[in-house]
Amino acid sequence: MMKPAVVLLSGGLDSATCLAIARSQGFDCYCLSFDYGQRHSAELKAAERVVKALGAKEHRVLNLGLAQFGGSALTDTSIDVPVDGVHPGIPVTYVPARNTIMLSLALAWAEVLGSRDIFVGVNAVDYSGYPDCRPEYIAAFEKMANLATKAGVEGAKLNIHAPLINLSKADIIRTGSALGVDYGLTVSCYQADELGRACGVCDSCRLRAEGFAAAGVPDPTQYRS
Repeated sequence: MMKPAVVLLSGGLDSATCLAIARSQGFDCYCLSFDYGQRHSAELKAAERVVKALGAKEHRVLNLGLAQFGGSALTDTSIDVPVDGVHPGIPVTYVPARNTIMLSLALAWAEVLGSRDIFVGVNAVDYSGYPDCRPEYIAAFEKMANLATKAGVEGAKLNIHAPLINLSKADIIRTGSALGVDYGLTVSCYQADELGRACGVCDSCRLRAEGFAAAGVPDPTQYRS
C-alpha cells in the first residue's frame, strides 16, 4: 500500500513541484489548500488544476479568516504590494504566522489519516525572506509536532518534508519539469487578476521569471500586459 502524505498546495510553482516530488516518492497525496483571505482566488483555481493534472487521493480547501487580522499586503488591500524589486529584509507580503497555522492544520489532518509525512514547498534560496521558510523553522516545527501529538508521543515519528528548501528557483523548475509539471497551470503572482494573469512586477513574479530564464525553460506564465 502507498503511504499517505499531506501536501500543502497553494497553486503556485513551488507547491506544484512539491506535490510532484511526493507523488514520485510513492506517497498517496492528500492535498490541503487554504482560502485565507488572500487578494485573489486565482491560486486556488490553479490548485484544483494542478491536482487534476498530477493526481491526488483527495483535495480539501479550508477557510481561514486571516484577513480579519490583516498586517500583510496579501490580506489587507490598504497595503500595496511592492513592485520595485526584491529587497533584503522581511517584506510587507509576509503573512504573520501563515506557515505555522497551515502546517498545524496539515498536522491535524495527518494524524487523522494515520500519516507520518507532511510535504511543504517552502524555499530559502530564491525567496522573499519570510522567516517561516527557513530550514531551522522546519526543523523546529517537526520537533514540536512530535512533542505535541498523540502519534508523536506514541512513537510514530512525524516528518516534515521540505524538498525544495535548499534549491534555487531554476533547480526547482528543472526538477518539476523532469517530473512532468505543467507550470502553465500554476499561479504565483501576489496580485493576479481573476483570470490568473500575472502582474509581472511583484517579488513572486520576478523570482518566477528569473527562475525560468536561469533554467533555460520557456516561461508559460500569462501576463496582464
